[in-house]
Amino acid sequence: MPFTEFLALAMIGAFFVMLMAGIPVAICLAVTGFVFGYAGFGPMLFNLVPARIYGVITNYTLLALPLFIFMGLMLERSKIAEQLLDVIGLAMGGIRGGMALAIIIVGVLMGAASGVVGATVVTLGLIALAPVLNRGYDKGVATGVICASGTLGQIIPPSLVLILLADIMGQSVGTLFAAALIPGLLLSGMFVLYIIVLGLIKPGSMPPIPQAERDAISGGELAVKLLQVVAPPIALIFLVLGSIIGGVAAPTEAASMGALGSILLAAFTGRLTYPMMREVVRASFIASAMVFMILIFAQPFALAFRGLGGERLVHDAFSMVPGGLDGQILFLMILIFFLGFFLEWIEISYIALPLFLPVFASAGADLTWIAILVAVNLQMSFLTPPFGWALFFLKGVAPPGVTTLDIYRGVVPFIAIQALAVFMVYLFPGLATWLPEAIGW
Repeated sequence: MPFTEFLALAMIGAFFVMLMAGIPVAICLAVTGFVFGYAGFGPMLFNLVPARIYGVITNYTLLALPLFIFMGLMLERSKIAEQLLDVIGLAMGGIRGGMALAIIIVGVLMGAASGVVGATVVTLGLIALAPVLNRGYDKGVATGVICASGTLGQIIPPSLVLILLADIMGQSVGTLFAAALIPGLLLSGMFVLYIIVLGLIKPGSMPPIPQAERDAISGGELAVKLLQVVAPPIALIFLVLGSIIGGVAAPTEAASMGALGSILLAAFTGRLTYPMMREVVRASFIASAMVFMILIFAQPFALAFRGLGGERLVHDAFSMVPGGLDGQILFLMILIFFLGFFLEWIEISYIALPLFLPVFASAGADLTWIAILVAVNLQMSFLTPPFGWALFFLKGVAPPGVTTLDIYRGVVPFIAIQALAVFMVYLFPGLATWLPEAIGW
């Protein structure tokens, strides 16, 4: 094995050692990329990096990231999710598990309206966990459905994951948004089916809302409230997703309309204030800076790894995987699943995926289908212990009586459902490819 390939392996090892030591991922990328790149082919690295960084910061599509982050945070601060949960919960309160079903529906709407997983999980945890526990819900069921529903924004467009995967894999953002729509709704439907079946098997774990509470509001009043509360976020979703998938607007243009729409919704609810706007803008800048810092420092890392022959190493390793393309896809899915126990989705996306992408491209695989398989798989990284971020987000806002073990126990069935969803998208590629082909993407 050439010396440069030894350096490539050492570079990957050094990256993970630094990461496990608690060093921020952007610093890990920069240090390992520059040190091993310079050791491998000298100062030439510094001649190549500026052009790559310039390509990142001038990428028009990536401007959608801070706009979608702003939209999600604005919707969180305007308490739209709280209103949705109250009204939909009352509408479905007579069903065993009705509040859990309401949480899933709100997760779908908030995911489709913002795409920011952390904001959705925290919001659902703050407004839903204590009330459902007070109504007699099992702690595991309550925490599991909140974590799982909050992560639906990972796969349902407009997802930040899909925007970054489009950049990594050289695909259109609109194509991936269209491709993810059916798998995202399928996964949501599987969550709903699980809750309905669980309500029949273990009715005591999810009791219905008491009749007296449901009788406090008439059917007509409830219908009016549903229209008032549900219609605005659905209109925003249609405005953003419809314009992108329909080819009316570019993702960045649609994101700007979404950001403006979230401001108008906040004003409509009477919660738009200068302090709130300042807080949302500041939080959006912080979150966007973190993402773009990783994007920028991933460039010297990728250049160094490619220059040291790392791509050839990966290609040779994949050629030894039995089963051809199917075996290689299975290997990638298993690897991403286990990496999700320890790494964030953005680290997996920018470290693991680019290593394997040339293999699938050379094999003629449908990269849109591969991207959706990866996106659904990455969604599990938010739920898998010990470092699932949805678990941390919920634990941070959970009442004192809810333990980490309760949360871990609650997410296990949803991890299994998501694994089944990955398998279904693998068995039936049309779930991901039919809609983009039907609308001509």
